[in-house]
Amino acid sequence: MSHHFPETFLWGGAVAANQVEGAYLIDGKGLSTSDVQPQGIFGEIIERQLGDSGIKDVAIDFYHRYPEDIALFAEMGFKCLRTSIAWTRIFPQGDEETPNEVGLAFYDRLFDEMAKYDIQPLVTLSHYEMPYGLVKNYGGWGNRKTISFFERYARTVFSRYKDKVKFWLTFNEINVALHAPFTGVGLPPESSKPDIYQAIHHQLVASAKAVKACHEIIPDAKIGNMLLGAMLYPLTCKPADVMESLQQNREWLFFGDVQARGAYPAYMTRFFRQAGITLNITQEDRQALKETVDFISFSYYMTGCVTTDKDYRQKARGNILNMVPNPHLKSSEWGWQIDPEGLRYLLNFLYDRYQKPLFIVENGLGAKDKQENDGSINDDYRIQYLNDHLVQVGEAIDDGVEVLGYTCWGPIDLVSASKAEMSKRYGFIYVDRDDAGNGSLTRYRKKSFFWYKSIIASNGSALIR
Repeated sequence: MSHHFPETFLWGGAVAANQVEGAYLIDGKGLSTSDVQPQGIFGEIIERQLGDSGIKDVAIDFYHRYPEDIALFAEMGFKCLRTSIAWTRIFPQGDEETPNEVGLAFYDRLFDEMAKYDIQPLVTLSHYEMPYGLVKNYGGWGNRKTISFFERYARTVFSRYKDKVKFWLTFNEINVALHAPFTGVGLPPESSKPDIYQAIHHQLVASAKAVKACHEIIPDAKIGNMLLGAMLYPLTCKPADVMESLQQNREWLFFGDVQARGAYPAYMTRFFRQAGITLNITQEDRQALKETVDFISFSYYMTGCVTTDKDYRQKARGNILNMVPNPHLKSSEWGWQIDPEGLRYLLNFLYDRYQKPLFIVENGLGAKDKQENDGSINDDYRIQYLNDHLVQVGEAIDDGVEVLGYTCWGPIDLVSASKAEMSKRYGFIYVDRDDAGNGSLTRYRKKSFFWYKSIIASNGSALIR
Protein backbone atom coordinates (compact mmCIF):
# COMPACT_ATOMS: atom_id res chain seq x y z
CA MET A 1 0.00 0.00 0.00
CA SER A 2 1.42 3.38 -0.91
CA HIS A 3 1.37 6.20 1.61
CA HIS A 4 -0.08 9.50 0.59
CA PHE A 5 2.11 12.38 1.60
CA PRO A 6 0.04 15.58 1.27
CA GLU A 7 0.69 17.65 -1.87
CA THR A 8 1.67 20.53 0.42
CA PHE A 9 4.26 18.40 2.30
CA LEU A 10 7.44 20.42 2.89
CA TRP A 11 10.43 18.26 1.96
CA GLY A 12 13.84 19.67 2.78
CA GLY A 13 16.77 19.85 5.14
CA ALA A 14 17.89 21.65 8.31
CA VAL A 15 21.06 23.49 9.31
CA ALA A 16 22.05 25.89 12.11
CA ALA A 17 23.91 29.18 11.71
CA ASN A 18 26.66 28.30 14.20
CA GLN A 19 27.35 24.96 12.47
CA VAL A 20 27.53 26.15 8.86
CA GLU A 21 28.02 29.90 8.50
CA GLY A 22 31.53 30.51 9.82
CA ALA A 23 32.39 34.19 9.24
CA TYR A 24 33.35 34.38 12.88
CA LEU A 25 33.14 38.00 14.11
CA ILE A 26 32.79 39.26 10.52
CA ASP A 27 30.50 42.18 9.60
CA GLY A 28 29.88 43.24 13.17
CA LYS A 29 28.90 39.83 14.56
CA GLY A 30 29.34 39.53 18.32
CA LEU A 31 30.64 36.59 20.34
CA SER A 32 28.02 33.89 20.94
CA THR A 33 27.85 31.11 23.50
CA SER A 34 28.61 28.70 20.65
CA ASP A 35 31.83 30.62 19.86
CA VAL A 36 33.13 30.03 23.41
CA GLN A 37 32.39 26.28 23.15
CA PRO A 38 34.91 25.39 20.41
CA GLN A 39 34.77 21.68 21.34
CA GLY A 40 30.98 21.44 21.15
CA ILE A 41 28.04 21.76 23.51
CA PHE A 42 29.46 19.42 26.13
CA GLY A 43 32.99 20.85 25.84
CA GLU A 44 34.80 23.38 27.98
CA ILE A 45 33.77 27.04 27.94
CA ILE A 46 36.82 28.96 26.69
CA GLU A 47 37.14 32.74 26.69
CA ARG A 48 38.34 33.61 23.18
CA GLN A 49 41.75 35.26 22.76
CA LEU A 50 42.99 37.25 19.79
CA GLY A 51 44.55 34.92 17.25
CA ASP A 52 43.06 31.65 18.52
CA SER A 53 40.83 29.60 16.27
CA GLY A 54 38.16 26.91 16.34
CA ILE A 55 36.60 24.79 13.61
CA LYS A 56 33.26 26.64 13.82
CA ASP A 57 34.99 29.97 13.02
CA VAL A 58 34.91 28.97 9.34
CA ALA A 59 32.63 25.91 9.61
CA ILE A 60 31.70 25.21 5.96
CA ASP A 61 31.75 28.93 5.07
CA PHE A 62 28.03 29.00 4.24
CA TYR A 63 28.16 32.75 4.93
CA HIS A 64 30.06 33.24 1.67
CA ARG A 65 29.04 30.10 -0.25
CA TYR A 66 25.29 30.02 0.38
CA PRO A 67 24.34 30.67 -3.30
CA GLU A 68 26.16 27.47 -4.34
CA ASP A 69 24.61 25.49 -1.48
CA ILE A 70 21.06 26.77 -2.05
CA ALA A 71 21.43 25.83 -5.74
CA LEU A 72 22.38 22.27 -4.69
CA PHE A 73 19.36 22.08 -2.36
CA ALA A 74 17.17 23.32 -5.22
CA GLU A 75 18.65 20.62 -7.48
CA MET A 76 17.39 18.04 -4.98
CA GLY A 77 13.96 19.68 -5.14
CA PHE A 78 13.82 21.17 -1.64
CA LYS A 79 10.52 22.81 -0.80
CA CYS A 80 11.84 24.02 2.57
CA LEU A 81 15.14 24.83 4.26
CA ARG A 82 15.31 25.15 8.01
CA THR A 83 18.08 27.47 9.15
CA SER A 84 18.63 29.81 12.07
CA ILE A 85 19.48 33.46 12.45
CA ALA A 86 22.63 34.11 14.48
CA TRP A 87 21.26 36.42 17.19
CA THR A 88 24.75 37.99 17.49
CA ARG A 89 24.70 39.12 13.85
CA ILE A 90 21.62 41.23 14.68
CA PHE A 91 22.43 42.30 18.27
CA PRO A 92 26.16 41.59 18.78
CA GLN A 93 26.12 41.98 22.58
CA GLY A 94 22.40 41.27 22.95
CA ASP A 95 21.45 44.49 24.74
CA GLU A 96 21.89 47.11 21.99
CA GLU A 97 19.04 49.52 21.27
CA THR A 98 19.49 49.29 17.50
CA PRO A 99 20.27 46.23 15.35
CA ASN A 100 23.34 45.68 13.18
CA GLU A 101 22.21 46.51 9.64
CA VAL A 102 24.96 44.44 7.98
CA GLY A 103 23.74 41.34 9.81
CA LEU A 104 20.12 41.99 8.84
CA ALA A 105 21.16 42.49 5.20
CA PHE A 106 22.91 39.09 5.11
CA TYR A 107 19.69 37.23 5.94
CA ASP A 108 17.81 39.35 3.37
CA ARG A 109 20.23 38.04 0.73
CA LEU A 110 19.92 34.47 2.03
CA PHE A 111 16.10 34.47 2.01
CA ASP A 112 16.05 36.15 -1.43
CA GLU A 113 18.31 33.39 -2.77
CA MET A 114 15.92 30.76 -1.41
CA ALA A 115 12.93 32.59 -2.93
CA LYS A 116 14.57 32.32 -6.38
CA TYR A 117 14.02 28.54 -6.16
CA ASP A 118 10.68 28.62 -4.29
CA ILE A 119 12.31 27.19 -1.16
CA GLN A 120 10.36 28.16 1.98
CA PRO A 121 12.56 29.29 4.88
CA LEU A 122 11.78 27.77 8.28
CA VAL A 123 13.72 29.98 10.66
CA THR A 124 14.81 29.24 14.23
CA LEU A 125 15.32 32.36 16.34
CA SER A 126 17.82 30.80 18.76
CA HIS A 127 19.57 27.56 17.78
CA TYR A 128 22.03 26.53 20.50
CA GLU A 129 23.45 30.04 20.82
CA MET A 130 22.83 33.43 22.37
CA PRO A 131 24.97 36.56 22.72
CA TYR A 132 27.83 35.85 25.12
CA GLY A 133 27.47 39.48 26.26
CA LEU A 134 24.11 38.57 27.82
CA VAL A 135 25.76 35.70 29.71
CA LYS A 136 28.69 37.78 30.99
CA ASN A 137 26.82 40.96 31.82
CA TYR A 138 23.42 39.66 32.89
CA GLY A 139 23.74 35.94 33.77
CA GLY A 140 22.05 34.60 30.63
CA TRP A 141 18.49 33.33 30.94
CA GLY A 142 18.89 33.36 34.72
CA ASN A 143 18.10 37.07 34.45
CA ARG A 144 14.53 38.17 33.75
CA LYS A 145 15.89 41.09 31.65
CA THR A 146 16.93 38.60 28.96
CA ILE A 147 13.22 38.12 28.14
CA SER A 148 12.93 41.70 26.85
CA PHE A 149 16.25 41.49 24.97
CA PHE A 150 14.97 38.38 23.18
CA GLU A 151 11.60 39.98 22.48
CA ARG A 152 13.33 42.98 20.92
CA TYR A 153 15.40 40.66 18.71
CA ALA A 154 12.33 38.62 17.70
CA ARG A 155 10.28 41.71 16.85
CA THR A 156 13.19 43.12 14.85
CA VAL A 157 13.54 40.06 12.61
CA PHE A 158 9.77 39.52 12.29
CA SER A 159 9.36 43.11 11.09
CA ARG A 160 12.32 42.85 8.73
CA TYR A 161 11.49 39.50 7.11
CA LYS A 162 7.69 39.48 7.37
CA ASP A 163 7.29 39.18 3.59
CA LYS A 164 10.01 36.53 3.21
CA VAL A 165 9.58 34.08 6.11
CA LYS A 166 6.24 32.44 6.98
CA PHE A 167 7.47 29.58 9.20
CA TRP A 168 9.29 30.30 12.47
CA LEU A 169 10.55 28.38 15.52
CA THR A 170 11.47 29.94 18.85
CA PHE A 171 14.17 27.87 20.62
CA ASN A 172 15.94 24.83 19.21
CA GLU A 173 15.54 21.69 21.37
CA ILE A 174 14.39 23.86 24.29
CA ASN A 175 14.53 20.89 26.70
CA VAL A 176 18.32 20.53 26.19
CA ALA A 177 18.78 23.06 29.00
CA LEU A 178 18.34 20.13 31.41
CA HIS A 179 21.36 18.34 29.91
CA ALA A 180 23.54 21.26 28.79
CA PRO A 181 22.62 24.39 30.81
CA PHE A 182 25.22 26.67 29.19
CA THR A 183 24.07 25.81 25.66
CA GLY A 184 20.39 25.93 26.60
CA VAL A 185 20.10 28.88 28.98
CA GLY A 186 23.58 30.41 29.32
CA LEU A 187 24.14 29.12 32.86
CA PRO A 188 27.33 27.45 34.19
CA PRO A 189 27.30 23.63 33.75
CA GLU A 190 27.31 23.08 37.54
CA SER A 191 24.19 25.24 38.12
CA SER A 192 21.57 24.06 40.61
CA LYS A 193 18.21 22.64 39.52
CA PRO A 194 16.27 25.63 40.94
CA ASP A 195 18.49 28.04 38.96
CA ILE A 196 18.13 26.00 35.76
CA TYR A 197 14.33 25.78 36.03
CA GLN A 198 14.06 29.51 36.77
CA ALA A 199 16.11 30.23 33.62
CA ILE A 200 13.91 27.78 31.68
CA HIS A 201 10.85 29.64 32.97
CA HIS A 202 12.22 32.93 31.62
CA GLN A 203 12.88 31.24 28.28
CA LEU A 204 9.35 29.81 28.12
CA VAL A 205 7.92 33.28 28.78
CA ALA A 206 10.20 34.73 26.07
CA SER A 207 9.06 32.00 23.66
CA ALA A 208 5.40 32.88 24.29
CA LYS A 209 6.11 36.59 23.83
CA ALA A 210 7.80 35.81 20.50
CA VAL A 211 4.74 33.78 19.45
CA LYS A 212 2.50 36.77 20.30
CA ALA A 213 4.77 39.17 18.39
CA CYS A 214 4.80 36.87 15.35
CA HIS A 215 1.00 36.65 15.35
CA GLU A 216 0.79 40.46 15.51
CA ILE A 217 3.50 41.32 12.98
CA ILE A 218 3.03 38.48 10.45
CA PRO A 219 -0.62 37.36 10.72
CA ASP A 220 -0.20 34.87 7.85
CA ALA A 221 2.85 33.18 9.43
CA LYS A 222 2.98 30.03 11.55
CA ILE A 223 5.27 29.80 14.56
CA GLY A 224 6.15 26.62 16.45
CA ASN A 225 8.25 25.34 19.28
CA MET A 226 11.06 22.79 18.91
CA LEU A 227 11.60 19.79 21.19
CA LEU A 228 14.36 17.24 21.40
CA GLY A 229 12.04 14.30 20.83
CA ALA A 230 13.60 11.58 22.95
CA MET A 231 10.88 9.05 23.69
CA LEU A 232 11.70 6.60 26.47
CA TYR A 233 10.26 3.10 26.66
CA PRO A 234 10.02 1.05 29.87
CA LEU A 235 12.74 -1.63 29.68
CA THR A 236 10.32 -4.20 31.11
CA CYS A 237 6.58 -4.38 31.80
CA LYS A 238 7.34 -4.15 35.52
CA PRO A 239 4.91 -1.44 36.77
CA ALA A 240 7.79 0.45 38.42
CA ASP A 241 9.57 0.70 35.02
CA VAL A 242 6.36 1.86 33.31
CA MET A 243 5.84 4.54 35.98
CA GLU A 244 9.49 5.62 35.73
CA SER A 245 9.24 5.99 31.94
CA LEU A 246 6.14 8.18 32.40
CA GLN A 247 8.02 10.42 34.83
CA GLN A 248 11.14 10.67 32.66
CA ASN A 249 9.16 11.41 29.49
CA ARG A 250 7.40 14.19 31.35
CA GLU A 251 10.79 15.86 31.95
CA TRP A 252 10.92 16.82 28.26
CA LEU A 253 7.18 16.85 27.47
CA PHE A 254 6.77 19.56 30.12
CA PHE A 255 8.24 22.09 27.66
CA GLY A 256 5.75 21.13 24.96
CA ASP A 257 2.90 21.15 27.47
CA VAL A 258 3.63 24.76 28.46
CA GLN A 259 4.17 25.95 24.88
CA ALA A 260 1.15 24.13 23.39
CA ARG A 261 -1.31 24.38 26.27
CA GLY A 262 -0.39 27.75 27.72
CA ALA A 263 0.20 26.84 31.38
CA TYR A 264 2.34 24.69 33.65
CA PRO A 265 1.02 21.11 33.81
CA ALA A 266 -0.26 19.85 37.17
CA TYR A 267 2.37 17.09 37.45
CA MET A 268 5.14 19.74 37.72
CA THR A 269 3.68 20.97 41.04
CA ARG A 270 4.67 17.74 42.75
CA PHE A 271 8.00 17.59 40.89
CA PHE A 272 8.96 21.11 42.03
CA ARG A 273 7.82 20.42 45.60
CA GLN A 274 9.87 17.22 45.86
CA ALA A 275 12.92 18.85 44.23
CA GLY A 276 12.72 21.83 46.58
CA ILE A 277 12.18 24.25 43.69
CA THR A 278 10.18 27.46 44.11
CA LEU A 279 9.92 29.48 40.92
CA ASN A 280 9.33 33.20 40.68
CA ILE A 281 6.30 33.23 38.36
CA THR A 282 4.44 36.54 38.09
CA GLN A 283 0.83 37.07 37.12
CA GLU A 284 2.11 38.74 33.95
CA ASP A 285 4.16 35.59 33.19
CA ARG A 286 1.06 33.40 33.49
CA GLN A 287 -0.80 35.71 31.13
CA ALA A 288 2.08 35.71 28.63
CA LEU A 289 2.29 31.90 28.59
CA LYS A 290 -1.31 31.68 27.32
CA GLU A 291 -0.11 32.59 23.81
CA THR A 292 0.46 29.11 22.36
CA VAL A 293 2.37 27.81 19.34
CA ASP A 294 0.67 27.01 16.01
CA PHE A 295 2.49 23.71 15.53
CA ILE A 296 4.88 21.36 17.33
CA SER A 297 8.28 20.69 15.78
CA PHE A 298 10.88 18.25 17.02
CA SER A 299 14.12 16.44 16.33
CA TYR A 300 14.13 12.66 16.27
CA TYR A 301 17.29 10.58 16.29
CA MET A 302 16.70 7.74 18.72
CA THR A 303 14.69 6.27 21.56
CA GLY A 304 15.95 4.83 24.81
CA CYS A 305 14.77 2.74 27.71
CA VAL A 306 14.12 3.32 31.39
CA THR A 307 14.61 0.88 34.23
CA THR A 308 14.45 1.10 37.99
CA ASP A 309 17.16 -1.63 38.18
CA LYS A 310 20.18 0.36 39.42
CA ASP A 311 22.79 -2.28 38.52
CA TYR A 312 21.52 -2.59 34.95
CA ARG A 313 21.41 1.20 34.64
CA GLN A 314 25.02 1.53 35.75
CA LYS A 315 26.24 -0.92 33.11
CA ALA A 316 24.16 0.50 30.30
CA ARG A 317 25.04 4.20 30.14
CA GLY A 318 25.81 5.19 26.57
CA ASN A 319 24.75 8.15 24.49
CA ILE A 320 24.51 11.88 25.19
CA LEU A 321 21.24 11.64 27.09
CA ASN A 322 22.39 8.64 29.14
CA MET A 323 19.48 6.51 28.04
CA VAL A 324 19.52 2.79 28.75
CA PRO A 325 19.99 0.99 25.39
CA ASN A 326 17.17 -1.08 23.95
CA PRO A 327 18.32 -4.71 23.49
CA HIS A 328 16.12 -5.02 20.36
CA LEU A 329 17.77 -2.20 18.41
CA LYS A 330 21.02 -1.64 16.51
CA SER A 331 23.20 1.44 17.12
CA SER A 332 25.02 3.94 14.90
CA GLU A 333 28.82 4.45 15.08
CA TRP A 334 28.14 7.07 17.76
CA GLY A 335 26.03 4.73 19.89
CA TRP A 336 22.71 6.31 18.90
CA GLN A 337 20.08 3.61 18.61
CA ILE A 338 18.21 3.28 15.33
CA ASP A 339 14.44 3.01 15.76
CA PRO A 340 12.36 4.02 12.70
CA GLU A 341 9.11 2.75 14.26
CA GLY A 342 9.82 5.00 17.23
CA LEU A 343 9.26 7.95 14.90
CA ARG A 344 5.75 6.75 14.00
CA TYR A 345 5.07 6.16 17.69
CA LEU A 346 6.30 9.65 18.62
CA LEU A 347 4.25 11.31 15.86
CA ASN A 348 1.09 9.56 17.06
CA PHE A 349 1.91 10.26 20.69
CA LEU A 350 2.46 14.01 20.16
CA TYR A 351 -0.58 14.39 17.92
CA ASP A 352 -2.78 12.62 20.48
CA ARG A 353 -1.40 14.86 23.21
CA TYR A 354 -1.61 18.26 21.50
CA GLN A 355 -3.91 17.95 18.44
CA LYS A 356 -1.69 20.44 16.64
CA PRO A 357 0.15 19.96 13.33
CA LEU A 358 3.60 18.40 13.67
CA PHE A 359 6.83 19.16 11.80
CA ILE A 360 9.84 16.81 11.85
CA VAL A 361 12.64 19.37 11.66
CA GLU A 362 15.63 17.11 12.38
CA ASN A 363 16.30 13.45 11.66
CA GLY A 364 19.40 11.92 10.15
CA LEU A 365 22.38 9.63 10.45
CA GLY A 366 25.82 10.83 11.47
CA ALA A 367 28.48 8.56 9.97
CA LYS A 368 32.07 8.50 8.72
CA ASP A 369 31.82 8.74 4.94
CA LYS A 370 34.57 7.50 2.63
CA GLN A 371 35.29 9.37 -0.57
CA GLU A 372 36.29 7.11 -3.47
CA ASN A 373 39.09 7.95 -5.90
CA ASP A 374 36.60 9.34 -8.41
CA GLY A 375 35.14 11.67 -5.74
CA SER A 376 31.96 9.66 -5.21
CA ILE A 377 30.56 8.69 -1.79
CA ASN A 378 28.43 5.55 -1.58
CA ASP A 379 26.41 6.17 1.57
CA ASP A 380 23.88 3.34 1.26
CA TYR A 381 23.65 3.17 5.07
CA ARG A 382 22.27 6.73 5.11
CA ILE A 383 19.77 5.96 2.34
CA GLN A 384 18.58 2.92 4.30
CA TYR A 385 18.24 4.90 7.53
CA LEU A 386 16.30 7.77 5.96
CA ASN A 387 14.14 5.48 3.82
CA ASP A 388 13.08 3.45 6.86
CA HIS A 389 12.25 6.56 8.88
CA LEU A 390 10.30 8.18 6.05
CA VAL A 391 8.26 4.99 5.55
CA GLN A 392 7.18 5.35 9.19
CA VAL A 393 6.31 9.02 8.62
CA GLY A 394 4.02 7.80 5.83
CA GLU A 395 2.47 5.29 8.22
CA ALA A 396 1.80 8.08 10.75
CA ILE A 397 0.17 10.20 8.05
CA ASP A 398 -2.04 7.20 7.22
CA ASP A 399 -2.81 6.94 10.95
CA GLY A 400 -4.32 10.42 10.61
CA VAL A 401 -1.46 12.48 12.01
CA GLU A 402 -1.13 15.94 10.45
CA VAL A 403 2.53 16.28 9.43
CA LEU A 404 3.56 19.57 7.81
CA GLY A 405 6.95 18.46 6.55
CA TYR A 406 10.32 16.79 7.04
CA THR A 407 13.66 18.59 7.07
CA CYS A 408 16.43 16.06 7.57
CA TRP A 409 19.36 17.18 9.66
CA GLY A 410 22.48 18.39 7.91
CA PRO A 411 21.65 18.04 4.19
CA ILE A 412 25.18 19.31 3.67
CA ASP A 413 28.04 18.17 5.93
CA LEU A 414 28.48 20.58 8.83
CA VAL A 415 30.25 20.87 12.18
CA SER A 416 28.50 18.55 14.65
CA ALA A 417 26.97 20.19 17.73
CA SER A 418 27.93 17.68 20.39
CA LYS A 419 31.70 17.44 19.71
CA ALA A 420 32.37 20.03 16.96
CA GLU A 421 33.57 17.37 14.51
CA MET A 422 33.44 17.39 10.70
CA SER A 423 33.99 13.62 10.60
CA LYS A 424 30.48 12.95 11.91
CA ARG A 425 28.77 13.59 8.57
CA TYR A 426 25.03 13.80 7.96
CA GLY A 427 24.86 15.34 4.52
CA PHE A 428 23.68 14.48 1.03
CA ILE A 429 26.50 16.85 0.06
CA TYR A 430 30.07 16.09 1.09
CA VAL A 431 32.24 19.02 2.17
CA ASP A 432 36.01 18.62 1.87
CA ARG A 433 37.07 19.59 5.38
CA ASP A 434 38.41 17.48 8.26
CA ASP A 435 38.32 17.75 12.05
CA ALA A 436 41.58 19.74 12.06
CA GLY A 437 40.08 22.28 9.67
CA ASN A 438 42.07 21.16 6.62
CA GLY A 439 40.48 20.86 3.19
CA SER A 440 39.34 22.81 0.14
CA LEU A 441 35.66 23.16 1.23
CA THR A 442 34.70 21.79 -2.20
CA ARG A 443 31.19 20.33 -2.35
CA TYR A 444 30.49 16.83 -3.78
CA ARG A 445 27.15 15.09 -4.30
CA LYS A 446 26.86 11.78 -2.42
CA LYS A 447 24.80 8.82 -3.62
CA SER A 448 22.10 9.87 -1.14
CA PHE A 449 21.81 13.23 -2.95
CA PHE A 450 20.27 11.53 -5.98
CA TRP A 451 18.18 9.24 -3.79
CA TYR A 452 16.61 12.13 -1.84
CA LYS A 453 15.99 13.97 -5.11
CA SER A 454 13.96 10.97 -6.34
CA ILE A 455 11.99 10.76 -3.07
CA ILE A 456 11.01 14.44 -3.26
CA ALA A 457 10.18 14.24 -6.98
CA SER A 458 7.83 11.29 -6.29
CA ASN A 459 6.38 12.96 -3.15
CA GLY A 460 7.42 9.89 -1.16
CA SER A 461 6.04 7.20 -3.44
CA ALA A 462 9.58 6.04 -4.38
CA LEU A 463 10.24 4.94 -0.77
CA ILE A 464 10.93 1.23 -0.38
CA ARG A 465 8.71 -0.51 2.17
